[in-house]
Parts: sequence; C-alpha cells; structure tokens
Amino acid sequence: MSEENIPSRSNFITEIIDQHLENGRFTNVHTRFPPEPNGYLHIGHAKSICLNFGIARDYGGLTNLRFDDTNPITEEVEYVESIQDDIRWLGFDWEDRLYFASDYFAQMYDYALQLIKLGKAFVCDLNVDELRHYRGTLTEPGKNSPYRERSIEENLDLFQRMKAGEFQEGSHTLRAKIDMASPNLNLRDPVLYRILHAHHHRTGDEWCIYPMYDYAHALSDSIEGITHSICTLEFEDHRPLYDWCLQTLGIFHSQQIEFARLNLTHTVMSKRKLLQLVREGHVSSWNDPRMPTLSGMRRRGYTPEAIRTFADIIGVAKAHSNVDMELLEHVLRDDLNARARRVMVVVEPLKVIIGNYPSDKEETFDVPYFPSSRALDDSPTRQVPFSREIFIERSDFMEEPPSKFYRLAPGREVRLMNAYYITCTDVVKDANGEVVELHCTYDPESRGGMSPDERKVRGTLHWVSARHAINAELRLYDTLFTLPNPFDVPDDGDFMDNINPNSLQVVTDAKLEPVLAEAVVGEFFQFMRQGYFCLDSVDSQAGAPVFNRSISLVDTWAKMQQNR
Repeated sequence: MSEENIPSRSNFITEIIDQHLENGRFTNVHTRFPPEPNGYLHIGHAKSICLNFGIARDYGGLTNLRFDDTNPITEEVEYVESIQDDIRWLGFDWEDRLYFASDYFAQMYDYALQLIKLGKAFVCDLNVDELRHYRGTLTEPGKNSPYRERSIEENLDLFQRMKAGEFQEGSHTLRAKIDMASPNLNLRDPVLYRILHAHHHRTGDEWCIYPMYDYAHALSDSIEGITHSICTLEFEDHRPLYDWCLQTLGIFHSQQIEFARLNLTHTVMSKRKLLQLVREGHVSSWNDPRMPTLSGMRRRGYTPEAIRTFADIIGVAKAHSNVDMELLEHVLRDDLNARARRVMVVVEPLKVIIGNYPSDKEETFDVPYFPSSRALDDSPTRQVPFSREIFIERSDFMEEPPSKFYRLAPGREVRLMNAYYITCTDVVKDANGEVVELHCTYDPESRGGMSPDERKVRGTLHWVSARHAINAELRLYDTLFTLPNPFDVPDDGDFMDNINPNSLQVVTDAKLEPVLAEAVVGEFFQFMRQGYFCLDSVDSQAGAPVFNRSISLVDTWAKMQQNR
C-alpha cells in the first residue's frame, strides 16, 4: 500500500482491512452504501456514507451506491432521487457504479434454485403466526417445519409456481435449511423469499416473489465484488447467515464488518419514526428543518463540510453510545463562523427617530462583512444605508435599567454600530403604556461610530434604517424533542409525548438590511447577536424572503467542555 493510500484515521475497521491486504485475502478495497429507498437519509446515514466512501478513498478503492429495493410496498422513486441528491450534496461520487438489488433478481432466483437442488432450501406453508411459534425463543430451540423434508423436486415445483404467481401472499415462503436448534435465531431456517403481489418501482409486475434483506444483501455484495460490507451493529447477529449464504453457494465471499450506529440526543434515528412524524403532521415534511434528515439539515443551513467533520470527530466504534446534539451544533458553529457574512437584522423592532438628523438626508456606510475575524482591508464590504428613522431591538431599550444594563435608556448615550452615537431624549407610549417609539439625538462628529473626543460608551447596538429595511419572516428552531432521550417515557407513554412544542417559533415582522434582498439559497449569514441564518429553499419567494436560523450563537457544548 503506497503512502498516499494510508488511511488518515485508524480504527478497528481499517485494522481488519490492513490484515486482509497483508494476508492476501483481498488485493483491493471495494465498499458500498446500500440504502433502502423507503425514506430520506438522516444524519446517522451520513456517518455510514462518510465511512464507506472515506475508507475506499483512503485505500485507493471504489464505493458503489446500491439501493436495497426488495420491498416494493414501502419504496418510492422520490426516495431514490432524494438519496442520490443527499449523497452528492455531502460531497461523494459513486461515478458509474449505481446499482439496485432488483438488478440481480433473476440471478438471486437462480441461486435460490441452486440452494433447493443442494437440499439447503425448502418451500414452507406455515403462516406468519405459525412461523413465529415454530421458531422458538432465546432459551428454547425451535421445531422443524412439517414441510422441511419435502423432496427437491416438490420444492422446485412449488418455488417456480410461487414465481408464476399461483399463490396468495403469506401462503408460502422459501426458507433456508440450517438448524432450528441454533442459539442464533437468525439461523433457524430463516425465510429467504416471500410472496408480495405489489408493483415495483423498477421491475413493475415482473416479480411477485421478493428476496429477504439478509439473502439479497449477501448475494448483491458477492455479485458486485464488494470486499468489505460495512454495516451497523444490529446486523452482527445476522453475519452467520450472510456467511452461510455465500459459503453454501461457493461464490465470492465478502467480509461483513459491523460498527455502532449513531445515536444523537433530542431526536430519533428510525425512518419509521421519522415517517410517523411526517404523517401525523408534527413536522411539515421529510425536509422540515427540525428533522435530522440530510435534506432537512441542508434546508436549515447545515453545510456538508460540518457534517463530514462531525462524522470524523465521532469516529467509529464497536460499542453503542449517545452523542450530544450540542457537539453537532458546536461543529456547525465553527464552520459557519468562518464562512457566514455578518449583517444587521432587527428581530423585534422598536422605532427610533433621530430628531436632529435631517429628514431628507440619507447616507451610506461601507461596512465589512467580517469585522473582527479578518483584516478590514481584506474583508468584503457592503453599503449600509442610514436615515433619520431606524429600528433597534426592543430588548436593547429599558426605561429603568438595572446596574449592568449598558444599552439604550432615557438620557443614555450608545453607539450605533458603524454609524453614530445617539442619546435617548424621549419615550413615546401607547394607550396601554407600551413603548412604541424613541426619540433620540445624534452626534454628527461620531460618524462611523467613532468619537472624535475619545469619550467612551459602553453599549453598541445593531440597527436597520426604517426607510430601507426589507421585511422578512424568520423561523427560529429548537430541538424537536424536549428530552435527550425521546423514548424516556412511562410504560403507557409514547415518544411523541416528548415533542417540543416550541421547536419552531416564527417571527413575521423582522427588519433586515437591504442587502439581504439579494440573498440566494446556499449563502450563510450571521445575524448579529441572533445566530446563523440562511434563506429557506422551499418557502422563500421574491419580495417575501424566509430565513431559517441554522443555530444560535451560544455554544453550550464548548461550555460543557470548559466546565469538565
């Protein structure tokens, strides 16, 4: 193995691969990512994608994208397309190696005939309940099916008639003949084929028998020459069946390796559970920005770089563990901090009238997008307009401020960021006593927010010119579930009971700098003191922008690490 192909990060999987290359079991590395097209990919899949494509890249090998489309009841073309979009967005390319398990249906069928002829498979007439009863338990062995000793000729005839569509669903299955007394329940004559009279999104009505995942997975890997079939840990007990299929048929034997799946706090990682959230209307769609799906995270403002970095940080292990959502958010903040342009946006506007500023006057300030992280001469800038009436944050004013409140108050002077010093002279209230307007004066000598006499002010406020402001809707997101473990419920409870009722808050009257009227999907902004935002890719329209808050500015994970 050349130096440029040495893995960038060693783990137990790369150690196994190194041994295989050293002892000659394999001479190359060929992995695959095998999603089932029954839902959208989520952050847990991203870990697997990064692992499979990353390992192949590090060893100078190849990675296939193969859809496990063996259950036509739950699969849709929409999912096939979204999965491909997500993998490309994440930064990986399968080139010309796009495959489907359905590509191999005919070959799998021929292999099934071969198993029957070897006396290693039989057609069983037990129904679902009977199969479960005959299977036994973890402490009790199973019982042989009464149909286990059918002749090879009868099994061949029945299986061919199953394929021809002569039987109803549930009336027959093809089962492997292994060992009903095995301590591994997966080896107790597992079902290899079942009857499904359902339309398939690729093969149409050509087939009415479909292979089970364990059988299709092993054979697809072998057919494609996959050297290392990397799976999540729940398939560890299935590996003996994987090996049995390949050994019994005497075909190319891929190596299955299992790693612990990603468990992330405050969310769920089951496509079935995520589909439930969609169908019951708890979220708007699979790409709702509160969802852990890659499409939802992309819409919310996550970057592929942040997700790849996160996958690298958490690494791979054999033991299950929970990863704090705060770590993922910390990685996103680090990424957005380097790329997000700083702009001024007022979320809860309070109007300020600068009485001694001419009503017909306008001026602009050349303001850098990155005022602190880069040298001003190198930072790109934009023109920020200023006029007599501006908006500030309502929380930046108090009539009777406490001792450590340094923002605007009656008689107090503050700095308007990059503009002028202003002093509050009057407060206007409505009939209910609510403050609706402030009157201020400004110091013309403090242009650019710098005082010529070097007097100090302790408060600096962001602002937006009322005359030039654009209105926008802001969507402020929080975790989808209130508890780190959504399944922490009483015996009679449901994980849905832990849905966060405040996971989405909508602001409809935000005032934005006019430059944000030109924002496009895929750009990232830091709304000063508010968080990181991006333009919503679904609901934004010309003249009616919608911005999603990707993440707040408060880094709880970093604080957690400091306190340890």
